[in-house]
Amino acid sequence: MTETLADVPPGGRARVLAVVAEDAGAAARLADLGFTAGTVVGVVRRAPLRDPVLYRVKDYEVCLRRAQAACVRVVEVER
Repeated sequence: MTETLADVPPGGRARVLAVVAEDAGAAARLADLGFTAGTVVGVVRRAPLRDPVLYRVKDYEVCLRRAQAACVRVVEVER
């Protein structure tokens, strides 16, 4: 099932399929941060009001707002 990174719950893991953003600069920035096809991303924790969210990408953590995470198409993988 394909979803966005914003839909993955805390503790979940997902494999990036693509980054789809209206702004090419935003898509390039997400790619620069490591959100590239095939990368497995873990959801570390969410702020109390659900925004922002802390993600584990490769060997570091990055914080994204839900609007940014919604640009990353993923498929959830087993934990």
